[in-house]
Amino acid sequence: MSDHAYSDKLPGSVLFACTHNSIRSVMAENIMKSLYGHTVYVDSAGVRAQTVNPFAVEVLDEIGLDASRHIAKNMDDLGDESFDLIISLSIDAHHKAEEMTRTTATELEFWNIIDPSVTEGNREMRLNAFRHVRDDLYEKIKARFRTVPLPEV
Repeated sequence: MSDHAYSDKLPGSVLFACTHNSIRSVMAENIMKSLYGHTVYVDSAGVRAQTVNPFAVEVLDEIGLDASRHIAKNMDDLGDESFDLIISLSIDAHHKAEEMTRTTATELEFWNIIDPSVTEGNREMRLNAFRHVRDDLYEKIKARFRTVPLPEV
């Protein structure tokens, strides 16, 4: 994490980045949007975009968030978009973010979030791994952006 983490000031824009934009960054984007609405521009992307993992959609649905229409994006396809903060959720994404922001004033943070898709076992064991990542991201986002979130609806 950067030295500037855990400030009370919200950035204008945040990009959550992971390897495939199919699990971790999708969860983080949806959670951040649910907490801060349109106060912050939030997006997500991956180094090598893949289809959104159905378990990610399912565990977000459990907390009332709909990621079923999420279309995964590659970080290279973001074009000229610039972000105040990029939070990388995988080492691949962090290296890519460093490469992308060499000439910008973008703040970078690395949150080492385990990829729940590597979990083996029955369906419930795998879903629990996804739930753990979802809950971990929720707590990290609330702690990192310690302003008053929007009231829950």
